[in-house]
Amino acid sequence: MTRASSSGFAGERPVSFADAKAEFFLSIRPAKPAPGTVSGYDSDLRIIGELAARSCGVPLADLRVDRLTGRVLRAAFAEFADDHAAASILRAWSAWNRFMNFAVAEEFVEGNPMAAVPHPKAPSKAPKPFQGDGTAQTLLEKIAAGAREARDPWVERDLVALAFPLVTGARSAELLGVTLGSFGGSPGDRRVQLTGKGGKTRSVPVEVPLERLVDAYLLSRMERFGLATLPLTSPLLVNTGNEPLRRGGLQYLVGQCYRFAGVHDRVSRGALVHTLRHEFATRLAENGASAHELKELLGHSSITTGQHYVESTARELRLTASSSPTYGVLDALLADAPPP
Repeated sequence: MTRASSSGFAGERPVSFADAKAEFFLSIRPAKPAPGTVSGYDSDLRIIGELAARSCGVPLADLRVDRLTGRVLRAAFAEFADDHAAASILRAWSAWNRFMNFAVAEEFVEGNPMAAVPHPKAPSKAPKPFQGDGTAQTLLEKIAAGAREARDPWVERDLVALAFPLVTGARSAELLGVTLGSFGGSPGDRRVQLTGKGGKTRSVPVEVPLERLVDAYLLSRMERFGLATLPLTSPLLVNTGNEPLRRGGLQYLVGQCYRFAGVHDRVSRGALVHTLRHEFATRLAENGASAHELKELLGHSSITTGQHYVESTARELRLTASSSPTYGVLDALLADAPPP
């Protein structure tokens, strides 16, 4: 493939869309994007590319990057918008904007034409914690008292499934990915490693009440299944058949806990496990946590935060995480329990 010449971006052989797309995916590989992200980019680039090629009157295989003008892409997105939702249009626009920025950087084209392509506004991503004060406390207390009715009740497991994201801010997938080997540190200074989006890992402090809750649950698990030990590779959460808990099972479990605890009407529509994460972040913010601290604890990406920041603020992050009011609830629940 011959790139466009530096004198006029034309070159003897203009760059094909297929070649530019292949180089684009090669360029993002070192960033280790999630498989779903790559698949989404590929689908959006292909579909809009086909519409653009049709607008240009050529097969997709013959489409050149220099033919992707604002007018052509505007027509392609207009046709795409006829039978796609706003979220899909916005996702496709973002994929194409990134692709065309890459094409500009590689001097395949002179400028990014996506500025000429309108797109829907990004939906508001306002936090969705529990509606109403004291909901997390009510939830934990009622589940601890056995409010959840089930054929094979398991209070200790249910409490961990709820409390863990409430005091760590773990996403659903992160929670399901936790193994017994994910915990580290000395007693009273424990941390848990979470693997988030794109395979990124972060270390989150956990305090004594959660340690005790997890220990009580693991003891109940060994007794329930007649086990002498549990390997470090074992998942933290399992179902009543001692199989790893899956996403659907976790969603169902949490939803059932909300219903039997009588707090289901305080949960925003479309949010189940994620409500626990939002509750964690919202209450910490109310207690004075900074945006930087929350980004570190929640695993959000930041262009200004690096490993040096994590190392220099480890103590502050622990103090911030330990201020979660849920720890006070767990302390009260465990007050009469014997130490492990």
